[in-house]
Amino acid sequence: MSPLSSYQDKLDRCEVSFDASQQLALEELERVYQSLMVGAAARQGVESIQGVYLWGDVGRGKTFLMDLFYGCLPDGVGLRLHFHHFMARLHRELNLAFGQKNPLKGIAKRLASECRVLCFDEFFVSDIGDAMLLGGLVDALFDEGVVLVATSNIAVENLFQNQLQKARFAPTIHLLQQKVKTVHLGGKEDHRLRHTGSSAIFFIKHEQNMPALFKQLAKGNITQQPLQICSRAIVVLKSADNIAWFEFQTLCNSPRSSMDYIELASRFPFIMVTGIPELSSEPYEHIKARGTEDGAIGSGQTGEREVSLGVNDDAVRRFISLVDECYDHQVVLLLNADVALDNLYLNGSLLFEFRRTYSRLIEMKSLYYQQLRVK
Repeated sequence: MSPLSSYQDKLDRCEVSFDASQQLALEELERVYQSLMVGAAARQGVESIQGVYLWGDVGRGKTFLMDLFYGCLPDGVGLRLHFHHFMARLHRELNLAFGQKNPLKGIAKRLASECRVLCFDEFFVSDIGDAMLLGGLVDALFDEGVVLVATSNIAVENLFQNQLQKARFAPTIHLLQQKVKTVHLGGKEDHRLRHTGSSAIFFIKHEQNMPALFKQLAKGNITQQPLQICSRAIVVLKSADNIAWFEFQTLCNSPRSSMDYIELASRFPFIMVTGIPELSSEPYEHIKARGTEDGAIGSGQTGEREVSLGVNDDAVRRFISLVDECYDHQVVLLLNADVALDNLYLNGSLLFEFRRTYSRLIEMKSLYYQQLRVK
């Protein structure tokens, strides 16, 4: 089925509710799909297909629509990746291509041989080094005829929000505006909040209830031995075949990356985290060290080098990454915190990013989400 017919089928089955604000996005995805389905011979000499960039507030159905489109593509036509996963793959391939001339062009050729459509979820660029790599790769991908379908919480012109060296990413933004059709999903409803019924095991207030919960869920041998994650040991309170229990300090307030969370989410359908403190903190101004935190490209004018950070924001950033990976892998998070979820993070420099985390945690609380693991 095409995206439009698949959407109609879900409406008929009452699996989704009609949202008028999603219809333009559906029409654009249908356009790309129908263009892709034209035979190769008919495509010769035809202008390359314009992709789609879906953006809007959390829970407006961006990922749902992209996945609907991706699910309609024949095998071998599309590649669907969370943007963080894609960047991790890019860095791995660059390491393997060390010393080669124009490695980004070679990587683009390999991707083009793997797919005709590249689907990015949660497109967002915050690091100038990644921004420059991405700019070169996107240019090479479009040269190879790869079509881009992406979702983001921000408009394409604001894709790189860091004011430091923002002008260096401007050509990439201009290229994206030429190659993709931007659609704003401006609906008022957060679809993640539509699910009724929730489980009391989510966001446990009393840590003394956690051992009984662990015992209830654990399958297989229970151990307190450290886990080997990305070839490094990580302390665990307890683990079994299907569940791992961590202290927040260990999991999010120590040098861990998204790759650690990807491996954890791939291995365990349940993850418990206890000892989560209130994460709000007053942002403070400090000067970025020239040539270190900005990717050694330069910091622009001195007055632009001041940044605002809260004392807990490094841990918050890791917590956001943990929730993202667990959500993508349909992992059930069992959390214990000092404060209610509504009061977990009210002040800091990551309030924009945390809105998505809050929305996803609310959906994780629903019986609908927790039953996905059973299906």
